[in-house]
Amino acid sequence: MKPIKEVTSVLAPLDRSNVDTDQIIPKQFLKRIERTGFGKYLFYNWRFDDNGAEKADFELNKPEYAGAEILISRENFGCGSSREHAPWALGDYGFRVVIAINFADIFYNNCFKNGILPIQLSEADVDDLMKKAKAKPLKITVSLESETVTTEDGDTYSFKVDEYRRQMLLNGWDEIALTLQLEDKIAEYEKAQA
Repeated sequence: MKPIKEVTSVLAPLDRSNVDTDQIIPKQFLKRIERTGFGKYLFYNWRFDDNGAEKADFELNKPEYAGAEILISRENFGCGSSREHAPWALGDYGFRVVIAINFADIFYNNCFKNGILPIQLSEADVDDLMKKAKAKPLKITVSLESETVTTEDGDTYSFKVDEYRRQMLLNGWDEIALTLQLEDKIAEYEKAQA
């Protein structure tokens, strides 16, 4: 996984609550066995009409949010089924950070395992950031090292990630990479057991 230390990007506002995993990546696109290629189907039913043309009124189709790496939404983001394809689609689309009031538990855990930083902020903080992002394109910086979200105007919001998950993302490790940090000791143990 690619380490996440600091991400600076325009903030893409998705002003919706209860965004479920079937809205994030609809079921008809789950036939792939790779972890890549899902980004083009992200929020498919919201992004495209029945003929496959982009809907101009959908937030992420607006040109000012093209290339955004940080998404903000409301409460209960990632609810619904436990499909790991949801963070795969978000990551493949280009999002590295998702900010919300809270997340569904399985989705929240899957984000960390797939190199996406899910940040929980208070409802007041999300309201403030959402309002600013909808008024004009807002560039923000997310620092996992200092656990802060800072706007281009200097407003700062704090968040907390448990230290284990924080270190995993800072170093770009998944569970296998973490285990391989002990490769010398594993080899030494296996040699002693032979």
